[in-house]
Amino acid sequence: MKMLRILCGSIAFCALLLTQHNVLAQANESLRSVEQAQQVLPRAPRLPRAAFLEARTLVAVQLSPTGDFVAYLREQKDSRALWLLPTDGGKARPLAGSTQADQVMWSRDGRWLFLRGSRSLGIVGVDGRAGVRVPLGGIEQRRVMQLDRSQPAAVLLRERVRVGKGERWRIVRMDVHGKRTLLREDAHWIHDVALDAQGRIVALARFEGDHDALHRVRADGSLRKVLRLRPMERLDLLAARADGSLLMTGNPDSTAPGGDFRRVMRLDADDRLQTLHQDPRGEADLDEVALDPRTQMPLAASYRSTVAATYGIGDAQATVAAITRKFPGRDIGLQVGGGPSAHWLVSERAATLRDARLYLYDPRNGDVRRILDEPGITTGVPDETALARKIAVSYVASDGLRVHGFVLLPPGVDAARAPLIAQVHGGPISHFRAGYDGTAQFLANRGYVVFQSNFRGSTGHGRAYTFASNGDYGNGRVQRDIVEGVRWLLAQGIGDANRVGIVGHSFGGYSTLLGLTFQPELFKVGVAGAPPADLGWGMRWLVQSGDQGDLPDRSLQHTLRALSLDATDPATYARLHAQSPQANAMKMQRPLLIMAGGADRTVAIREVIHYSATLKSLGRPVTLLVEPGGGHSPVEPIPREAYLFAMETMLQRHLGGPVPEAPGQRLRAYLRENLRLAGPEFTAFAKK
Repeated sequence: MKMLRILCGSIAFCALLLTQHNVLAQANESLRSVEQAQQVLPRAPRLPRAAFLEARTLVAVQLSPTGDFVAYLREQKDSRALWLLPTDGGKARPLAGSTQADQVMWSRDGRWLFLRGSRSLGIVGVDGRAGVRVPLGGIEQRRVMQLDRSQPAAVLLRERVRVGKGERWRIVRMDVHGKRTLLREDAHWIHDVALDAQGRIVALARFEGDHDALHRVRADGSLRKVLRLRPMERLDLLAARADGSLLMTGNPDSTAPGGDFRRVMRLDADDRLQTLHQDPRGEADLDEVALDPRTQMPLAASYRSTVAATYGIGDAQATVAAITRKFPGRDIGLQVGGGPSAHWLVSERAATLRDARLYLYDPRNGDVRRILDEPGITTGVPDETALARKIAVSYVASDGLRVHGFVLLPPGVDAARAPLIAQVHGGPISHFRAGYDGTAQFLANRGYVVFQSNFRGSTGHGRAYTFASNGDYGNGRVQRDIVEGVRWLLAQGIGDANRVGIVGHSFGGYSTLLGLTFQPELFKVGVAGAPPADLGWGMRWLVQSGDQGDLPDRSLQHTLRALSLDATDPATYARLHAQSPQANAMKMQRPLLIMAGGADRTVAIREVIHYSATLKSLGRPVTLLVEPGGGHSPVEPIPREAYLFAMETMLQRHLGGPVPEAPGQRLRAYLRENLRLAGPEFTAFAKK
């Protein structure tokens, strides 16, 4: 502390340093106390792999606008059905016996349900009547934009129209009977709109070739630009108010005080931005907002990039505070019924809850009542006591930046003697949240401490944090954040320094390859899912050939250029290639497991195979498992189980831990057929 005061060059800077020091000291003390509390708990029973495959029974749950019903999609055996539960305590009844939908939206009048899937939109009345069915995707790239809250029962669709060799985009209103009304046609891709009470588009956000922009729409249809957004500035329109103001979420004008973070905002009629709510801790982007279904006014805001917290907004502060007090230490999600006596739907979430617990809150008396907890729905959900606490942590990198992350501590395990796994998220434009993570919990259940770094370049902590990477995604600053986080944990007495591994998928897989290549003294083994072995080549392929290339929603290439990751630039390509695992394959010595999909359109399978073949030719210890026809991540049950089994086998062999449960006949056959390269850990499954 004395040294900190000596180093301060000004009172303000000294205050900043001392505040950061105190925050980190408190966090470290909290980590130590939690670790001690976890260690004295009984050792968790080992759960079967199937418990971590996240095959949830409830796919989607939505409260009606009046708070009278809860609609939900329920998985039963091989079918998915739509059910309706009265909130007054009556019995649930099925509305649609078979659907492929994964999202549910209520019409404003509460008489219809829109069932949205990847390929179609279905409509069902609460009385069992069927509305029209609309195909999605296709050559028109038709998508459901949002519910049309200006109408009793309608949605807004976005469709592409071919014009010669070009294209235009239409915003169409469609009611439950299939009646269509064209609201706007535009040469630019419109990603959001706001409607007035008469159903006229009064504001829109669109991509304009190299940037996003927010426009007000005049009565004659002409536009007036209000905001020009910089890369990684985003906004979502919530509602247009009668006074001419717009309610929105996002981080436009990120140069303004507090504007760096995603927040709840109001743009008044004079185009002045006001912040209605942002993270009081100054650490996290807005994750979710709950709206009044009658007025579309924001009532609650949730933040989940560090310690999960939900806060009330305006007149709802007391109500939200009363609800959160009933669930101390939990992550709360809210859906609001319209009117002072209407029920609210409360979702209780936690890192130790695979599936959220659902309750109805009665604002008249403050009571909460659990719903949808019958055995047919909750069967197979892991007991909380078998899962690991997930602790938000932060540490100071070697250049002084405060870096965020999480640590999962297995109950009943001496963390100082446990193997430590660094789990790296994909993206890298993504981040770990405070909630449940199946892979991390699977590893913790096997006795591993799991560290999840939200390294600089991650989202969730403001735009400046994302751009703090300065494009250094090779063996540079981003990787050092991960490495320094591991070393910081070891210095706190968390993890056995002789048993450290690294795992990840997509960008996380790339980081795994980097770790084994350039930090072999730290990482003893790695598991990489769908890893680009040369980020420069991989980014160039993604833009030119992959499914996530220059899409109409916003240009990936412009985003990559802003992040200094545009590999179409020769200098950027050369820099990333020189630091790539592919170009430094000779340095790889540690055992490695690679898993990939044969039809991946995000990371080219030929890149994965080329790297694996290079390692094999050099005599390096590598195993390659490829899912035929698989995409970027495994979806079907057997490939997903194979992912966990292969990971567990690899880590157990090199870091210790319990021997994996024997694979069943189908899993054994899958491994035998799809192991392209079998290292010594998998010789029992190699083809003879």
